[in-house]
Amino acid sequence: MSHMMDKSTENPSKKNGMIAKLTSFRRATWKNPSLGGKKFKLHAPAKNSDSAASPQPPSPSLNAGSASTSPKSNQEKEDDELDVSPHKSRPLTRSNTDPTTSTFDNTVKRVRESFYFRRKKDEDKATSIEEKEKPTFEEYLEMQAFCEATQELIDREKHLFWETVEAEANKEAVEKLAADHKALEERVWQILQKSLSLSTEEEVSALTSAVKAINLEEEQDQLWRQNSQTPPTWRPSEWKKHHDEVLQKLVNGRMDNPSSPIGDPVNQSSIEADIQSMGRQLKEDLQWVVEVVKNCYPPEMDICNFYARQYHQNFSARLKKIDFVLDDKDCSFLLRWVKEFYPGILEKPELASNINTEALGNLLPDELLKPLEEQYLSKQQSDLMIYIGRVLDEAKKEWDQGKEPRRDDGCYVSPVAYDVIQLINGIVTSAHTTVGDRHKAQEITSNLTDFMQRYKEFHEDIIRQNKPHSKALIKANLSCVEQFRDFFEKHDLFPEDVQKKCLPVLTEMKQSAHTYLLIPVHKVLKPHYQKLGTSDWLKKNTFEKLLNSTEDELQELQGSSQSSYQELIGQLHQEVTVEYVRRLLKGKVKLKNTKKQQKAYKTVKENAEKLHELFARMGSTQDWLKEILTKIAEVLKLQDIPAIQMQIVSLGSAYPDLSEEHVSALLKLKTNLSKVDTNTITSTVLDTLKESYTGGETRRFFSNVEVMSPSFPTCITSCSG
Repeated sequence: MSHMMDKSTENPSKKNGMIAKLTSFRRATWKNPSLGGKKFKLHAPAKNSDSAASPQPPSPSLNAGSASTSPKSNQEKEDDELDVSPHKSRPLTRSNTDPTTSTFDNTVKRVRESFYFRRKKDEDKATSIEEKEKPTFEEYLEMQAFCEATQELIDREKHLFWETVEAEANKEAVEKLAADHKALEERVWQILQKSLSLSTEEEVSALTSAVKAINLEEEQDQLWRQNSQTPPTWRPSEWKKHHDEVLQKLVNGRMDNPSSPIGDPVNQSSIEADIQSMGRQLKEDLQWVVEVVKNCYPPEMDICNFYARQYHQNFSARLKKIDFVLDDKDCSFLLRWVKEFYPGILEKPELASNINTEALGNLLPDELLKPLEEQYLSKQQSDLMIYIGRVLDEAKKEWDQGKEPRRDDGCYVSPVAYDVIQLINGIVTSAHTTVGDRHKAQEITSNLTDFMQRYKEFHEDIIRQNKPHSKALIKANLSCVEQFRDFFEKHDLFPEDVQKKCLPVLTEMKQSAHTYLLIPVHKVLKPHYQKLGTSDWLKKNTFEKLLNSTEDELQELQGSSQSSYQELIGQLHQEVTVEYVRRLLKGKVKLKNTKKQQKAYKTVKENAEKLHELFARMGSTQDWLKEILTKIAEVLKLQDIPAIQMQIVSLGSAYPDLSEEHVSALLKLKTNLSKVDTNTITSTVLDTLKESYTGGETRRFFSNVEVMSPSFPTCITSCSG
């Protein structure tokens, strides 16, 4: 080997001469494939993996019979075609961008242009084939033309063992052949060991030639297996098997000593540093295989998947050697690399299109993954409760310090809901990605009910203390309650039982907030309520004062989010309507004749219109409340008993919580009705509604309207629905 290595230091002119000789011989063999041995054939390097075995067609301008007007001499043309001397070597660099537009693409193109020899078609200037000198084996080896060198040795081997009667008579030739075979093999393994660190175009071409040589050797091994003669000592050579072993050792060596930086050594544990450095080495090498090495192999060798298996098996074996009694940080890092980061590397488009990732499987078996997942999920659950607890503690601290919540677009806002939702979403989503199981990730929030109870207690404490800034914070909390409700209803991040337990807590918080904010409003409106259903109510315009005061209070209720405010005034709209009906059914005004009943009809209907207009203008969407007052007004106007019955049935059908006491109180306003007529109407309405009631969910209104009666009010339909 030493004498071969010494030749690499020969001056460039000598090497150029050998390259010229090789090229001259290649031209000759193209004209006559039989020259230089049996089955000798030179394949041009493939442009891509899909066409690795197909030679590039000759340039149309050099086809036989085409006119040539080039002023160049024969020698000049040959010099142009043979420009593959060492001074043309260009360094190769790994691409840091899209592999389809990498620097290597241009490099490989230059390699292919340099090593793709076009067939000379100028028959008039062709020289005789016999004058072309064939390169020697040593010259092939020196030029790293391993495919041609292999073919040379195979031809000699066939001649000595298959075409000669007695190989023993050529002992010296056999020994020389064995030595050359050994020298060739060593050079092939040398270039294979450089597969992941090719630095020049010549090395890329040499690897391509070495791969072809390996396949030629495999074919020759197969021919000897079919031959009954005694094979030479180097058969079978099993170069393909040795090729796999060399690459396996190459991968092991690179994972033993990764060249990639190991990240932040100060903040990383030794386990984190080792895993990260190996992972980076794996990523960079697989990308190099896809961008560069793949082009040196025929598709049937599936070299990308071969390397992927080697790296996967090596990485997996090293991870299994870790002591799995890990602290929480190392556990999380290891699990995320196995379940998230490593699959993410293989899912990169440039790798996924060349590697069968499903066939690789998991880096760690389930029996090792399960305890890691349990430890990881437990830590995530603990962290979540700590983090959201801190959010609530901070809100309490500001409350204790007397800080009023900040305003955003005129609305009081609290960061509690936003911060907690972000934490839940981030931790649970990350855990789902890491463990790959939605239900396991959801269990992280199993203690969320405890947090919501703590939040509710804080909310109630604000109401109970009733400090100057309590209303502002309750308005901010209403917006938080709305955000939490929307989050629980629309996101699949919790177990079903957690959702069912948390939603009622939010409902209670909303209702207590409404009550706290509306009680002062009703205190202001109480003097105006007291005029409803009285003689002054019919004679004077007292309802206008109620409307004006209500509008003032609605302005004071502003300060929560638009939708929260809409719900709040909708609640007030309903409560004002309930109070209106309650005061009317007290019976303080006696409608003794048709004229007064007509007056009451117009008053109630007009009040219904104005009340609806006010609340609708302020944002209430409770349009159905207007219908209740309108139907009551119709009952007051009607004089025909069947018509009265039908109107009350219509009212009871829409609101099944209408009780017998409510019907009686309404009919008592019409004092011109006899007791018999009242009883007849009531019993008929009751029977009709019971027969027509079909169940189902309906709005409740009259159950909130208290009427004075010695007996407990009974709903017409048992208050169901």
